[in-house]
Amino acid sequence: MRMISYCITYNAHSLNFGVQIINHGIDPEFMDKVDEVGKQFFGLPVEEKKKYARENGGYEGYSNHIIDSKDQAFDWIDRLYLVTKPEDKRQLKLWPENPQSFREILHEYTAKIEKLNEMLLKAIARALTLEENCFLDMYGEDASMLSIFNLYPPCPRPDLAIGLKPHADASVFTYLMQDKEVEGLQFQKDDPWYKVPVIPGAFVINVGDQIEIMSNGIFKSPIHRVVKNTEKGRMSLVMFCFPNPNKEIEPVKGLVTETRPRLYKTMKDYTSIVVENYQKGRRPIEAAKI
Repeated sequence: MRMISYCITYNAHSLNFGVQIINHGIDPEFMDKVDEVGKQFFGLPVEEKKKYARENGGYEGYSNHIIDSKDQAFDWIDRLYLVTKPEDKRQLKLWPENPQSFREILHEYTAKIEKLNEMLLKAIARALTLEENCFLDMYGEDASMLSIFNLYPPCPRPDLAIGLKPHADASVFTYLMQDKEVEGLQFQKDDPWYKVPVIPGAFVINVGDQIEIMSNGIFKSPIHRVVKNTEKGRMSLVMFCFPNPNKEIEPVKGLVTETRPRLYKTMKDYTSIVVENYQKGRRPIEAAKI
């Protein structure tokens, strides 16, 4: 596995970064299949996609955020949001049966990302000279995984819309398959925004808030956004990896010292504070700080 850094901010106390990885062990031909079933789903007639529509009060399923507004910017996005792990939490009624191979491919993809996530959790522990399983043990065996297929159609009113608002991820790690041809993801370093280049066959990996907590702020979850394109559509697939919500997360003991005191509270079910803070334009990680 080879990592290619694309957004790094470093000082004596923390590392704020995202990476792209290649040679990660997931066959490019399989990644193409994952990409293709997503595109086939979004290419279906609207009435067919609505069979898997998000229910009132829920967040899973298909939703279309392409609305008209004269007062404020809005997200310009079509999406399919599915919990893939634990398996007994899957709402299969919201998993498309068209294309026919969709469910099988997403199931296999989830297993491959789960394995990759385990490797990365062990790798960062070794990089910090910690016991290899210290992050993995806190992550827990009954962890959660969530996939979101995103389609950003060409936007005729770029003055009113953005692809996706600036935010940081609430996950441990987030794995992104970018569109092969159309850029759109940007990361913020200080005030300026920088685009993330498209690298064929690579995964973009974001550090999430919960690794920021576990690492006592050594790894920082970066702010990122998606910008719209007036001429071309863009599709991506995001896989979020979350700890078991019943497990407590906190700074790993080996990373709390006299020179680096504990910076974060002990948290459980961190994602429960995310939506409210995100809608109000606040970073949830602020609520975790001591």
